[in-house]
Amino acid sequence: MLIRNLLVASFVVLFAAPHAGAEDLDLQLRYQEETRPGAGRFHRLVREETWAPEETALIVCDVWDLHHCLNAVRRVEEFGPRLAKVIDEARRRGVTIIHAPSDCMAAYEDHPARRRAQQTPKADNLPADITAWCSRIPSEEKGIYPIDQSDGGEDDDPEDHAEWAAKLKAMGRNPATPWKRQSDLIPIDGERDYISDRGDEVWSILEERGVENVILTGVHTNMCVLGRPFGLRQMARNGKNVVLMRDMTDTMYNPQRWPSVSHFSGTDLIVSHIEKYVCPTITSDQLIGGAPFRFAIDKRPHLAIVIAEDEYKTEETLPVFAQQYLDKNFRVSYVFGSETERNTLPGLVEALHDADALLISVRRRLLPPPQMKAIKAFVAAGKPVIGLRTASHAFSLRGNEAPEGLVAWPAWDAQVLGGNYTGHHGNKLTSQVRIAPGAADHPILKGIPREPFQQGGSLYKTSPLAEETTALLLGQIEGQPEEPAAWTFQREDGGRSFYTSLGHVGDFGNPPFQRLLLNGIHWAAGLPIRDDVSTAGRTDYEQHWSLLPVPASWEAASAGVLEDYDGIGWYRCVVRLPEQWLSGKQLTLKLPSDEDSLTAWMNGATLEAKSNNGNDFIAIIPADAVIPDDYNLLVIRVEDRGGPGGLQQTPLLSAGDEQLTLAGPWQFRLGDDRSWSNMPLPARFGASTDVIFEP
Repeated sequence: MLIRNLLVASFVVLFAAPHAGAEDLDLQLRYQEETRPGAGRFHRLVREETWAPEETALIVCDVWDLHHCLNAVRRVEEFGPRLAKVIDEARRRGVTIIHAPSDCMAAYEDHPARRRAQQTPKADNLPADITAWCSRIPSEEKGIYPIDQSDGGEDDDPEDHAEWAAKLKAMGRNPATPWKRQSDLIPIDGERDYISDRGDEVWSILEERGVENVILTGVHTNMCVLGRPFGLRQMARNGKNVVLMRDMTDTMYNPQRWPSVSHFSGTDLIVSHIEKYVCPTITSDQLIGGAPFRFAIDKRPHLAIVIAEDEYKTEETLPVFAQQYLDKNFRVSYVFGSETERNTLPGLVEALHDADALLISVRRRLLPPPQMKAIKAFVAAGKPVIGLRTASHAFSLRGNEAPEGLVAWPAWDAQVLGGNYTGHHGNKLTSQVRIAPGAADHPILKGIPREPFQQGGSLYKTSPLAEETTALLLGQIEGQPEEPAAWTFQREDGGRSFYTSLGHVGDFGNPPFQRLLLNGIHWAAGLPIRDDVSTAGRTDYEQHWSLLPVPASWEAASAGVLEDYDGIGWYRCVVRLPEQWLSGKQLTLKLPSDEDSLTAWMNGATLEAKSNNGNDFIAIIPADAVIPDDYNLLVIRVEDRGGPGGLQQTPLLSAGDEQLTLAGPWQFRLGDDRSWSNMPLPARFGASTDVIFEP
């Protein structure tokens, strides 16, 4: 034992000594914190931390040599050289480097970095399930998973994909799993690095090296980087100070799937989910300088949306609007007013640091000097500003002086928006909005009906406007003069501004307003006005999987949207069952079915029902249809033949004396596509965190 301990001690000294006194890692960790408990809105904040390199590891997750998705290969080829520089710099400073190309250990059987990992003494404190995939940690139960990745996330052009699959086959690779080793773009130092795809080995390396801080990078964020045994979830729930390097990663997301945003916006949504519920993030420039990495074809301007008003619920309406209409063409971030201190906008300075456009929905807030300085610098730089309703009096106090330590901007309306807000007409007075004379051909009015439409809220008094404005819409109350309701403004600093006094909660349900705001944002940002816009009401349940609570009728669960719908609906969730539940026991699914006809599948295998249609639905689940201690897809097809439809009673899985009730959110979809009985890939990869049930 003494000899073994001496060898281990020598091993530690051998690899730690050259880095004594190495340069610390000064990092800016970005994280998100709820504006108040249960609000569902988050401040995006940054905190500074200094990490000792000898207590830090960088894990490179699944940066494979080849992939079944051609676009995924292209993206790795683009960011791979920069990732190599990050790894070199981290290694130079004394950070432990662990290469984790899963399922590729055979290629490294004789590699010294692989042997080094295998020879690391097994830690005495191995966490439970450290060798298992992890699809959710408890903190994620509070959130809604932001994308649908159940199709595997392929975003290739179909013809390109077919050619790529044929090429892989010609290379002797399996087109579905073509990876054999880590990409050659990422060099491995055989004298110092480690190679492992096992959670227990990686954990033991961290413990043996005294590592408390972990940086995760690689692909793909929404699958492997989060879920692998050495991934973000396992590191976070087992107490490591873990971060994601958010610009050295990528997602598997198909823009044709919900929420139908661009591929890069899909990555942003996953990064945001991680910052809210899993761990903070950093960027590569914090190690190697320069600017954060950005893919060459990601041309989205960064739109910062700042919301701090108590009148019109834009904290609810604007994020929904942005997801529906802006996430295709913009990188959107949000800044919300503090819930505890009226005159501060947490995260504003950081958001404006690299913002390309600013949308303001703020009412009578004063700001600390650094925040007001950031806004004034943004405007002075000639960048575009979009003002919504109360933005006309965003930073003024009706002529009162600002208290000490806070700054007002009473001339904001005139200087930045070109307006002249002096109050509004009564809230109960109905106003009609029409296109201003001579403005019909303005790009912002593309798709706006030529006939007048009703405004959702009170009419603002905004005239006279500055000379450099162009009025687009006029609003009128009977017996009162017309008032400008939307206009553009060419500022003295050279920047463009667009403002509309519309923006009441009632306006957001009005297609003309939706199109106006969308067009105005595109115009201000210098983007072409989109043609492919439909602001008519859409049936979300027909277009993608949506969350519905179970048990409940779909009429009640959809808040009446599906009232009187008689037809077919599909439900799906994911279950994880312990092996001891299944060993030697029969697993059954039981569901009181009322008058509906039910069909069920487990991992694509049809479940044979003992009874159905008017009686309890009871089905035997074959043992070979379930993967123990793993994530399994359960799908139920409901054929409603009249009356309330849906899963109105709680489904129940039973194995001997063990029971798992499946009450909670399920994914739901209208239609009748038999392919929905399964996913193209295992549930551990394709499932979202919000529909997982486990003991």
